Amino acid sequence: MQTIYAWTVVSLLISTVKAFQGSTVAKLSYSSNRAPPCCARRNSARLLPPTRLSFPAAPLTTIPKAFQGSQRHKSLDIHYRISAQNSFTSQLFMSSTSSVASSSRSWGDLQDLSNAQAIGAALNNEMEIRKVGNGSAHVQSKLRLFGSKTQPKITLYRDHAGWCPYCQKTMLLIEEKQVPINIELVPMRSYGDKPVEFMRMVPGGLLPAITVERDNGQKQVITESSVIMELLDQWHPESEGYKPMLPKEDDQDGWSRYNRLARLERELFSWWCTLMFRPEGPKIMPGGGAGAGAGASGFLGFFGGGNNGKEAISGAMSGFMDCLSEVDEELSSTPGPWFFDRDYPTMIDFVYVSHVERMLASCAYWKGLNLRDEQMKKKYPGLNNWLDAFDKRECFLAFKSDYYTHIKDIPPQYGPSYNGGFEEKRMEYSKMIDGTDGKSWTLPLPFDDPLQPLYKGPPLPLCVLKAAGIEGDVNGSYEKCNPGLMAKACRQMAGWKLSCNGQNVAKFAARGGSAGSKNPRKSFGAELADPYAEPDTSIIPYVDNALRVVCEGLLGDESTDQDHMTYLQSLKGKLGSVVPSDKKKDVISSLAYLRDRVGVPRDLPLAAARQLRAHLNWAITSL
Repeated sequence: MQTIYAWTVVSLLISTVKAFQGSTVAKLSYSSNRAPPCCARRNSARLLPPTRLSFPAAPLTTIPKAFQGSQRHKSLDIHYRISAQNSFTSQLFMSSTSSVASSSRSWGDLQDLSNAQAIGAALNNEMEIRKVGNGSAHVQSKLRLFGSKTQPKITLYRDHAGWCPYCQKTMLLIEEKQVPINIELVPMRSYGDKPVEFMRMVPGGLLPAITVERDNGQKQVITESSVIMELLDQWHPESEGYKPMLPKEDDQDGWSRYNRLARLERELFSWWCTLMFRPEGPKIMPGGGAGAGAGASGFLGFFGGGNNGKEAISGAMSGFMDCLSEVDEELSSTPGPWFFDRDYPTMIDFVYVSHVERMLASCAYWKGLNLRDEQMKKKYPGLNNWLDAFDKRECFLAFKSDYYTHIKDIPPQYGPSYNGGFEEKRMEYSKMIDGTDGKSWTLPLPFDDPLQPLYKGPPLPLCVLKAAGIEGDVNGSYEKCNPGLMAKACRQMAGWKLSCNGQNVAKFAARGGSAGSKNPRKSFGAELADPYAEPDTSIIPYVDNALRVVCEGLLGDESTDQDHMTYLQSLKGKLGSVVPSDKKKDVISSLAYLRDRVGVPRDLPLAAARQLRAHLNWAITSL
């Protein structure tokens, strides 16, 4: 029987993985660009030399042929290993499920329940539209036509889970410009092996890459995101109805500004690498030595402390903040939120945003610096207005990660980060991001996330919000929407994902059992990556039982937090009855294994992912 290996991180996605040329390993996930890591090959001298990679990876759904196409197996992509020895496991699973959990709803029942809900129906419909290349942007899309009737001759190869910043900026340009294109998903080295066929085509394994089919049938391979983006803009001109992404050829002032902004982006990136991936060095007071420039001094005034309300910072922090001030000035110099005076983002906006998104997460987690709080909005109004404008675009949501995913995907691509900055805030923010504060991943959840604004734009796909009867404000935000309706929509989207491939998710999660996660083969740089690990087969039925109760909770129809907590209380008895006392420890560790591998955007947008994480924690606490 064909063997299919799992990616380490849960993949609650909606796509069927196919093996390359019948090989024994089905591979579609991320790809870290090695030697040097994904960013180092493009950087200035300040960047550290390549270091060992580290972080978890995202899995996919592989569906046995007998079930391909059935409604019950269309979503929640989790790779699990299927081999001859698992035939006994399947029998054990079926018999145990029927005898131990007769009171629980089956996965089929749960999927029927989700499909009958407005949100599940909307997601099913959207998934069918995406299959033929249309519909909204999605991180797992394999074809984008934007209404075109012609099969594209360009194929983009990008990472599966949305970790690679260079793939992200390329996809954002494709979505904004609406370039018809085929898409193939390739793993990053930090969590899986790249397919042999891809390595033959792109010997260095770099992502992104495109192939262009010529009239004679031959294919040309092109790498480097900046080159790819420029060519896509050139090949799809304004005269044919496409949005221009670069200044016109004869626009000398436009090109002068573009080149200046491109150099500034590299400078900002370099300061970020210096701040994050090297020890910060001694801290200094404003006016007390090199590095405490005017921008840094002004910034320091926002923090309370003993020395006239100012706090000492390192030269690296000062340099980063001063450079960020220059970026803010450039953004504030145009009438709208973008770097150029247009009503949509252009290529230079995409070049910046993929790394600025990672700067937001890393600065909060490792340095205690929240660039999105009220104080920083006053300090950097142009930057925050620019980020708000991006958040209002649905296509940006499709490729936007959360801070937790980024603090896991940054080290394997750039090297280990160093703690520093503002220690008290760093400890507070880091616990909020990884869920160890006892609040951010615990029910009932606060309406918004204090570090990651959820409602500056659509927090869920527009089809979900429409199905839920949730409308945005005139400015495109959802900050004033009904909190109860929004929470229900987020829960039900997570429940829909889980119900679509629940048995495979249970097998994946069971690697967290005491006899699971045995990795007989190579290890990977990503912290949580163990793609060749196998589940603890003895607990699969009980993990499955627990997950069905979690899914039932997510699909609840309550419109207030109080009513939902009451509903979950009524499920506690069922949860306890389907997990024997001697299996609870392993089931709890399996649920935690799953929780820690929920990735954004690969599995769900953050607004829904936080509900899934919190409901898994509810089950852990209840057990």
